[in-house]
Amino acid sequence: MSILFLQGSPVEPSRSAALSGFVAAELDRRGVENTRLKLTDLPAHALLHARFGDPQIRAASERVAAASALVIATPVYKAAYSGLLKSFLDLLPQNGLDGKVVLPLATAGSPHHALALDYALRPVLQSMSPALVLPGVHATDSTVAKDEHGNYQLSDDIIDRLLQATDRLVYEYRALLSRRAQQVEPVPFDQVRCSV
Repeated sequence: MSILFLQGSPVEPSRSAALSGFVAAELDRRGVENTRLKLTDLPAHALLHARFGDPQIRAASERVAAASALVIATPVYKAAYSGLLKSFLDLLPQNGLDGKVVLPLATAGSPHHALALDYALRPVLQSMSPALVLPGVHATDSTVAKDEHGNYQLSDDIIDRLLQATDRLVYEYRALLSRRAQQVEPVPFDQVRCSV
């Protein structure tokens, strides 16, 4: 069980990848296992034509199913999350986030799109039965700016917000693992011995 990053930007490097990269590095620093799934690595024809049986789509869906928590990073286009992310989420089962902790991250050109996380992405995530969708982090282009070498630099404010979000993610993730570890597996009826 680990934390899986879903990178929903159709381009890389990207601002949303910079956000998720920061959180992933922070998880590494804390010794929390995590992996990344770049949706651009999936075959476009399978995503666009909803080919559930495509081997790469099946493998990606299995990775989501195996994860205990997800960090979903996306740019905001036209006041909504990316079409690439939408195409992939549409291929997951209706309860594909069952019992998982989810942290959404988003970037947009304007602060006017800050509510895209709550009004566009959050309802879709909630419909897929997660245990918890954490408050998201929204960043604007000005807070994730390129330096002279073309690398994205996060503002102090965004770093603070990402650290707070990571704290909450790690807390909820560990609490989830603890609850699962304490659950007693039921004994199958045919293995129960009764003494009369």
